[in-house]
Amino acid sequence: MTKRVVLAMSGGVDSSVAAHLLLRAGYEVIGVFMRHGEASAASCQVEHTGQNPLLPILQGRTDHKQGCCSATDALDARRVADRLSIPFYALDLQAEFSRIVHYFVDEYVRGRTPNPCVQCNNWIKFGRLFDYADSVDADYVATGHYAQMQTMAGTQALLRGVDPGKDQSYALAGIDRRFLNRMLLPVGSYHKPQIREMAADIGLRVAEKRDSQEICFVASGKHDEFVRERSRMSTQGEIVTTDGRVVGQHPGIEGFTIGQRKGLGIALGEPQFVVRIDGQTRQVVIGPKSALERQTLRAERMNWLIDPPTTPRSLYAQIRYNSQAVPCTVSASSSGDEIDVHFDQPALGVAPGQLCVVYDQNRVLGGGWIV
Repeated sequence: MTKRVVLAMSGGVDSSVAAHLLLRAGYEVIGVFMRHGEASAASCQVEHTGQNPLLPILQGRTDHKQGCCSATDALDARRVADRLSIPFYALDLQAEFSRIVHYFVDEYVRGRTPNPCVQCNNWIKFGRLFDYADSVDADYVATGHYAQMQTMAGTQALLRGVDPGKDQSYALAGIDRRFLNRMLLPVGSYHKPQIREMAADIGLRVAEKRDSQEICFVASGKHDEFVRERSRMSTQGEIVTTDGRVVGQHPGIEGFTIGQRKGLGIALGEPQFVVRIDGQTRQVVIGPKSALERQTLRAERMNWLIDPPTTPRSLYAQIRYNSQAVPCTVSASSSGDEIDVHFDQPALGVAPGQLCVVYDQNRVLGGGWIV
């Protein structure tokens, strides 16, 4: 019996080729574009030529926001679906996505560095999308993420993608464990150039489309303005050195992140970095690069993709999306909800609010939020 898959289609080359790979593997594919910005894209109003009534086309006004859910992306996704002769539906998840925006603003106001893309995967792409999959009796949910699903010791495991430069397993560490056996990640076993070549070979116009790099609901370089407009509260304060000396003023803590060097406007004779952000006093603490070194961190709200370890384990920890995983010892609390990470060598740029993902070699074991 043919298995049905709901595929999240972003209009980019990765999810487009994922559709092709799933079809080639014999699945019945339903393409879904998740419109979750501030308005639904007008291009999503155009129905697929088929009459499949599985999911509604939810209409809205034109929106020209650039990002992974823009009107242009919706049109690209629909064209790919037409090219591959698969049904295509647009889902308006504006209400669900407002939770992501609130989280983004609240974290910055608290002096933390949020990761909205991770939460989008947790709450929407592998959260709400499974609800839609159930409503159409789909066996699986698939995306174009560069990660792999493999069976290990009789259970489904999440692994890094084979392309180290494109690996996205870090951003998937918050997925509910019960969904692992229903996840498909078709492009994770390929390198990016192979995916682009495949797209060109099958005549997809998105073959050379540029990858989306920015947060889809914030204009590039304007996240501080976005936060200030929505929080409607002042977070301005002092810039101080690690020894407490006031050396300047700043317009708001939302404009800073741990490890930041540029844009501080402070000249102290040697390069200065943001080493701490105090959400209560509104102080931004700066210091030399050595002041960024941390031997340990604590993370909470752990999401485990395995049974939590009951004894300390030698593993690898990745503390940001674009950082390298480094050797460490991980100790979990008795409940498994918290972990303490002790790095073999001091780590730079440990930022509260970011996700700490623990790996056993290339396998994702779980992730929690740095406190």
